[in-house]
Amino acid sequence: MNTVYPRTSSLAVVSLIFGVLAYVFLPGVGALVAVICGHSARSEIRRSPPGSIEGDGMALAGLILGWIQIACVVVAVAFAALFIAGAIAFHGLH
Repeated sequence: MNTVYPRTSSLAVVSLIFGVLAYVFLPGVGALVAVICGHSARSEIRRSPPGSIEGDGMALAGLILGWIQIACVVVAVAFAALFIAGAIAFHGLH
């Protein structure tokens, strides 16, 4: 009896791993890798025959983690820019 088991997308696994690493070791870069690999994995899974490749949930989790990390980095940079601009403006008044 030949049973064919679906394989898990490697890109989905990479997306999830880098999505988690973005919060621990690789902020910014890890998030970009997670988002790129997550989109690629979901595309690969959609193009494959039904049931042949799994991992859509892992790819989606990596995407969500990556996008949240990117949003946090953008907010942090915006606050830092506002703080620096405020400090320069305050220093210029005195």
